[in-house]
Amino acid sequence: MTALSLAMVLAESARRHADTVAVVDGDTRVTYAELWLEARSYAAGLRERGVGPGDKVALLAPNVVDFPRVYYGALAAGAVLVPVHLLLTVDEAAHVLTDSGTKLLVCHSSQLALGAAAAAAAGVPLVTVGPAAAGAVAPRLEELSHPLPPLPSYVTRSAEDPAVVLYTSGTTGVPKGAVLTHLNLVMNATVNVFDANDARRTDVVLGCLPLFHSFGQTVAMNGTFRIGATLVLLSRFTGPAAIDLMLREGVDVFHGVPTMYVALLDAARDRDDLPRLRLCVSGGASLPVAVLERFHAAFQTTVFEGYGLSETSPTATTNQPHFGTRAGTIGHPVWGVEVEIARAEVDERIELLPTGELGEIVIRGHNVFAGYLGRPEATAEAVVDGWFRSGDLGRKDADGFITIIDRKKDMIIRGGFNVYPREVEEVLARHPAVGQVAVIGVPDPRHGEEVCAVVVADPAGPGLPDEQEMIDWSREHLGRHKYPRQVRYVDDLPLGPSHKVLKRELRRRMAPPD
Repeated sequence: MTALSLAMVLAESARRHADTVAVVDGDTRVTYAELWLEARSYAAGLRERGVGPGDKVALLAPNVVDFPRVYYGALAAGAVLVPVHLLLTVDEAAHVLTDSGTKLLVCHSSQLALGAAAAAAAGVPLVTVGPAAAGAVAPRLEELSHPLPPLPSYVTRSAEDPAVVLYTSGTTGVPKGAVLTHLNLVMNATVNVFDANDARRTDVVLGCLPLFHSFGQTVAMNGTFRIGATLVLLSRFTGPAAIDLMLREGVDVFHGVPTMYVALLDAARDRDDLPRLRLCVSGGASLPVAVLERFHAAFQTTVFEGYGLSETSPTATTNQPHFGTRAGTIGHPVWGVEVEIARAEVDERIELLPTGELGEIVIRGHNVFAGYLGRPEATAEAVVDGWFRSGDLGRKDADGFITIIDRKKDMIIRGGFNVYPREVEEVLARHPAVGQVAVIGVPDPRHGEEVCAVVVADPAGPGLPDEQEMIDWSREHLGRHKYPRQVRYVDDLPLGPSHKVLKRELRRRMAPPD
């Protein structure tokens, strides 16, 4: 057995950078030494509640300092952490608790309306963390931990043991638990900061991505702690709040999804003073090139776009200083990971395609998960011949840069022709009146599916033309089978907990009435 624990990420920085501020949360500043002591104290409290090595501990908390305290506390106790999305319904959260076999839910007091109901529905014991809530509904972890000596160190775990179970967003049905090992997550955090990105120990990183999500958890939190830098938490992201906080705390590293970049651009328009961002990373969804270019101009910085999935810890590829950046691509695979293009229509084996051909993005390496919890059939469909099938369509050019064309499931087939929504979105994003756009297929009796563009106005733009004028403009810039025959104007796009556009919800909203 090779001993390895994700808890080492915090333990080692506490040893090497004891007095460095690890986390800023409002007026609270916590050093690495303090954070590791608090995590080991929470670990003692969890052990007192019967949590042992390999047990599942669910965590429902926003981006506050108690998230890393509990996260690393559970890991130090040898437990497997199950983060819960904050925007789930009670039934959805209860499914995560029951499906994962959670032994205990740790719920931040700000989330008790959801947490207490989900724990009751699932029959799972509850403890709270954070400010004392009115009317004691459950024991407080702080009070359970206080009289106990902190654990001296973390419990021994094996590199291949589960560390975290991340529930997928359920775009194809019931959410599944992706089991990530200590090796998966230690390697991904390490490669992100020491190889893929120009991260530095002096960095001040904005932690605005949800920490319950793989991007925020691995790239922002674990990566920052791995290198011994400072994480500034923002629990509720808006463009103005992010800019205010970045200026106040001297933030110079930003990780975000495309909707966050759009929000920062909107907020930057009426500002004289903007943060000086040394390093920006985008992931979670495709960043329109028009947004990338506008962000470069406004903030005078480079955005490194990357790609990954919960099942790949998450980072698989990114634009990297070593290879240079290429707008519209997701760059090159990170160290120790192979990313290739395979024939998408062949399910039972992996047939790799030559350079330049369109196919399914497949991934193998230290970042690929151990499988879906309790779902061997789903695991066997996803991991074929040692490669993880991403469900994304892309191609690799002669220089090794990979471009995502679209999700296999989002592809529109109009009159027998394949239409890739991202290609249409890239074009429409360049219209001066367009702030955000999502392209979906809607049922059509003649063509099977019709291309529909759902558009949010740019608040600083010239005002949206009528819908037919937008269709006419699209026709000039896109092939005959690609341009949208339908354009709908909306005030906002539906976003998931990780700020990604929910296309299945859009399709539901835009579907014609029965």
